[in-house]
Amino acid sequence: MTKNNFEGFTYVDGGVCAAEGFTANGLNAGINPDKAKNDLGAVVCSTECDAAGVFTTNKVKGAPVIVSKKHLEATGGKARAILVNSKNANTCNADGCEIAEKSCLIMAEKLGISPEEVMVASTGVIGMKFTLDPFVNYMDELLAGLSKDGDKRAANAIMTTDTFPKEVAVEFELDGKKCHMGGMAKGSGMINPNMATTLNFITSDVNIEAPLLKKMLSEIVKVTYNCLSIDGDESTNDTMVVLADGLAGNERITSEDEAYNKVKKALYIILMNLTRMLARDGEGATKLIEVEVTKAAAKETALVVAKSVVSSNLLKCAIFGEDANWGRILCAVGYADADFDINKVDVDIHSEFGRVEVCRNGAGVDFSEKKAAEVLKSDEIYIDICLNEGDESGKAWGCDLTYDYVKINGDYRS
Repeated sequence: MTKNNFEGFTYVDGGVCAAEGFTANGLNAGINPDKAKNDLGAVVCSTECDAAGVFTTNKVKGAPVIVSKKHLEATGGKARAILVNSKNANTCNADGCEIAEKSCLIMAEKLGISPEEVMVASTGVIGMKFTLDPFVNYMDELLAGLSKDGDKRAANAIMTTDTFPKEVAVEFELDGKKCHMGGMAKGSGMINPNMATTLNFITSDVNIEAPLLKKMLSEIVKVTYNCLSIDGDESTNDTMVVLADGLAGNERITSEDEAYNKVKKALYIILMNLTRMLARDGEGATKLIEVEVTKAAAKETALVVAKSVVSSNLLKCAIFGEDANWGRILCAVGYADADFDINKVDVDIHSEFGRVEVCRNGAGVDFSEKKAAEVLKSDEIYIDICLNEGDESGKAWGCDLTYDYVKINGDYRS
């Protein structure tokens, strides 16, 4: 997938290990019977980090979500390590929080840190019984294998129905110091435009106060992860954690100054790219859909309209069928909960194979069905919606809806 380039930022390898001070690992601990698939992962920092997180807004919350939120509150936004497992969500279990807390304790004792400095996360089947056995039996091996090149093993450990690991990292300068930010994510299903989306871990060697990290994370999530839709189902375990250890040596960021804005831009780059990867890898998906709304009177209007369109199951089906049924786009624009004049709306569909104008001033225009079919053959489809009422814009991301989505979720537990 093509990455978006930004001046002053260079893409680098390493994912969550790109930043100074971070190591990672992943292995199979027997949670997943497929021994070739990692199901237990760790990211550890050599020093204390400023930390921030956002989590699912679902009323049913996985035990790891409850525990991680409690740990962040207890430490005042500090952390040293991330412990994660796949295949079992540890959700709706009577002893779920006890298992999550004890797994943190097991890790903390071996690292010589406090349990509250461990962020814990799980993904997989909801309502399946869980035990401490994987953590007791494999923690020594997991921690012994921590390394700077362990990012891919960790990224593999958080995958469930994902078809590829999702990693990205950038390098940039602050105060003449080289700084890094990198992340990994998982997610293919149970993704709704409401808060986080699955499991996501971001690391950086920037020196910045935790409250500022929390502020920028909350703001960037609104225009990236909140604008992602695969299937309209919100997970119980959505977790986004950011750790910053300060080892880059920049002057500590304590206010919303120029340095703050540059770090915020880095975070946007990481989350935007991960969002696009998550959309591209939707369960059964064959195409990425990116919707951009321009010339809106307000930013919120642009985002609401973009999310309404990208969430339309009818549109998702049309994109899968490579059918330029643009009426489904305008229909979704029309039921968006925002104020604008539908009679001013223009719509274009484009891809690497060209562009077709399908709607002007809220009405259809003549276009070549042959050309449209050619445009829709691409695996990345872009929908441009111009409201012609202002200067604000917004984007949302999703994927097509295919036969395989039903197959995957019809026997998910197996």
